[in-house]
Amino acid sequence: MHTKLFALIFALSACGALGAATAADLPRSPAPKGVELYFISPQDGETITSPVTVRFGLRGMGIAPAGLAMENTGHHHLLIDTAPPPFNMPVPADANHVHFGKGQTEAQVTLAPGKHTLQLLLADHLHIPHDPPVMSKLITVIVK
Repeated sequence: MHTKLFALIFALSACGALGAATAADLPRSPAPKGVELYFISPQDGETITSPVTVRFGLRGMGIAPAGLAMENTGHHHLLIDTAPPPFNMPVPADANHVHFGKGQTEAQVTLAPGKHTLQLLLADHLHIPHDPPVMSKLITVIVK
């Protein structure tokens, strides 16, 4: 049921069929107070080589794969060189919004040489950010 709902929401949002009023009505999972999402590695300002192992840290909530609705859980999304997406819609899936829907807590990421911003965003079983959003601080890395 949840997978079908997500597929429908994602398809409608991708083609622009969801208006602002409908998007605002999408259910958002609550996040408990005091949750912290952060990068274990790399660190802000670090010079790295690509591919880089990105390790995700989370305190105050658990990790569950996409499609599995469990209270106080979510799965990671890595935002690369982009601002956070709207919090009332599923996180897009593209080169700038990388999904870790199997519940991964680290990944090998290939980045082109140069300066990049990275940010983590936790989302629920339907890829919709929690209320309030659970996000890491924005970090900057330099790929040599």
